[in-house]
Amino acid sequence: MNSHLIYNLKWSLLTDSVAMNEINQQILMANILIVDDQILNIRLLERVLTQAGYANIFSTTDPTQTIAFYTKHDIDLLLLDIRMPTMDGFEVLAELKTTTPEAYNDYLAVLVLTAELTSETRNKALTAGAKDFLTKPFDQIEALQRIHNILEVRILHKQVLQQNVELETRVKERTLELENSRLEIIRRLGLAAEYKDNETGNHVLRMSLFSQMLARAVGLSEEDSEMILHAAPMHDIGKIGIPDRVLLKPGKLDSEEWAIMQSHVEIGVELLSGSDVPLMVMAKNIAATHHERWDGSGYPAGLSGENIPIEGRICALCDVFDALTSERPYKKAWPVREAMDHIRSQSGNHFDPKLVEKFDQILDEVLVCRQMHLDSVP
Repeated sequence: MNSHLIYNLKWSLLTDSVAMNEINQQILMANILIVDDQILNIRLLERVLTQAGYANIFSTTDPTQTIAFYTKHDIDLLLLDIRMPTMDGFEVLAELKTTTPEAYNDYLAVLVLTAELTSETRNKALTAGAKDFLTKPFDQIEALQRIHNILEVRILHKQVLQQNVELETRVKERTLELENSRLEIIRRLGLAAEYKDNETGNHVLRMSLFSQMLARAVGLSEEDSEMILHAAPMHDIGKIGIPDRVLLKPGKLDSEEWAIMQSHVEIGVELLSGSDVPLMVMAKNIAATHHERWDGSGYPAGLSGENIPIEGRICALCDVFDALTSERPYKKAWPVREAMDHIRSQSGNHFDPKLVEKFDQILDEVLVCRQMHLDSVP
């Protein structure tokens, strides 16, 4: 036989042996609860289990204490008598199912002890949740083997559950990493457009945060508000396609140059089209409509009122506010009071009146956010 195959076989046998030893150790450390109204039966089972190496054995002659024991000691196996005067085994199983439904979802290991194993008793116990049966008087070797088998299934079931939890956690972590990477790319693309336009500070970050705050204030869901936060940085992505002679011209643009400048909207829409991802759809909507005006005098489509998507209306207001209150190579920053006077004067013309009102109401919060993200001084 090939030496590589022999090595693999030996390694497989070794790892399987180690795994089984670990399972056997876990089986011996399992928490076992004996519920039987006869103390002699309990003592017999305790002695048999102790001699076999089981370390965590609990018992009670009072079946009404089963739930308390199960909850306190995280029981792995219940050895349950059926015929008991105070509360029979079927009632115990019913109470377990009612008060601790998680036990059934986590493989409730119940080994029924009974002196009469009629088909009726067997079917009723199985329906109630029993996994196996032990007939009194029981053979000790058979009893230990049945206990071992049911605990092995219980341990393996718990391992699978734990592996599923760990796998789900890793999937969530990886998904979050991918989502964060995607959002980082979006933010950096938005910054690229601003750098080309000589807006090298935190304008994109601030207007995006303001947009999220305003979205919340007008009653958008937390999910939609956060999506606006992540989509807003792309509002001027189309400026990447505007020639520097127009984009960076220090003086007033002529009619031809202004038409070229306005085309950044169409360029942005083209760059962001073709995706059905909700975030990209919203980014496209913002890029397409953040220069539209409430009274219909904006561009490129001359939309008016609520025909302009809410995300476009929100970003338009927040973009203008931050642009007015930020210093640029070609202008000084406006005082907040003057900027707000201008925005209020444009309520019903440039801006949605309801958004102006809400923005005014959250202005203090906006200014705190603005102070936290000021442009760095060269």
